[in-house]
Amino acid sequence: MKRREFIGVIGGAVTWPFAARAQQPPLQVVGFLGSASFESTALVISDFRSGLAAEGFVEGKNVTIEFRFADGKYGLLPALAADLVRRQVRVVATGGGSPASSAIHAATKTIPIVSLIGGNAVKMGLAETLSHPGGNVTGVEMLLNDAEIKRLEIMNEIVPAAELVAYIQNPNTRPADGAAAEQTAALESAARRLGKKLLVLNAANDSELDQAFATIDRENPGGLIVGADGFFFMRVNRIVEQAAARRIPAIYFLREYVRAGGLVSYGTRLGDAMKQVGIYAGKILKGAKASDLPIVQLSEKIELLVNLKTARALGISVPTSLLLRADEVIE
Repeated sequence: MKRREFIGVIGGAVTWPFAARAQQPPLQVVGFLGSASFESTALVISDFRSGLAAEGFVEGKNVTIEFRFADGKYGLLPALAADLVRRQVRVVATGGGSPASSAIHAATKTIPIVSLIGGNAVKMGLAETLSHPGGNVTGVEMLLNDAEIKRLEIMNEIVPAAELVAYIQNPNTRPADGAAAEQTAALESAARRLGKKLLVLNAANDSELDQAFATIDRENPGGLIVGADGFFFMRVNRIVEQAAARRIPAIYFLREYVRAGGLVSYGTRLGDAMKQVGIYAGKILKGAKASDLPIVQLSEKIELLVNLKTARALGISVPTSLLLRADEVIE
């Protein structure tokens, strides 16, 4: 073989793989809009990635994820949503409940959306029905807000003698269905049926959270319910520590609080919900329509956790009937 021919063969062998790589399809782009921060949701983001992987999509291999987080400042969500729309992502997933869901739905009626929804998707105008959403939104209803009355009832089992129970809510969480005020009114009505008064406290930032606990110091309620909200999830350790410092029994909406030393939680698993969001996002990348994917309700997966170590520190005897119903007891 002549020297020139040999170089040509070698050159062709070297350049062929690069040409083949150049012909590979570009990565599909998934948007992710979160109400809280990346740091507070890092563990459940891994569940989201796991859901995508179950449908054959691996970040960096055949899909890339554009993350946008509001860090608990819900006023930033519309601009973050608009930014993802300009990015022309193939599908947008949301985390952090109703604020993120409403913001991205207001920003686009064409890009498919897979939402983690804290309220009622139909009442919020996100879907026509749960079984046939009809528009560009599908996802998972965690029903966290709907469980608040049940949390009040559990608190009544733990401290039946308490006449005043505090309820911390984020006033900036305003679903399109107007459920915030309705939910608070229903909770107050339930408290009256149990012979209790509800002390409603608003907190949308750290300063207001401190003020809420200062009010708890003054009013001395016998129990505390922490409302389901992304901002509060960003402050898991802070809220648990504040409750412990005041020796006030508290019930939370996610298991992560009990893992951090909180007394009781009653709610669905956030990780399960985020994995389902990832699965649905993957199905849409493969050609499914959001309008045809039924909205999943996780009501059948609501779990009760009790931290007996915390109960002992508070000097509380948790009823045996409650312990027998618990899905997990931390000793």
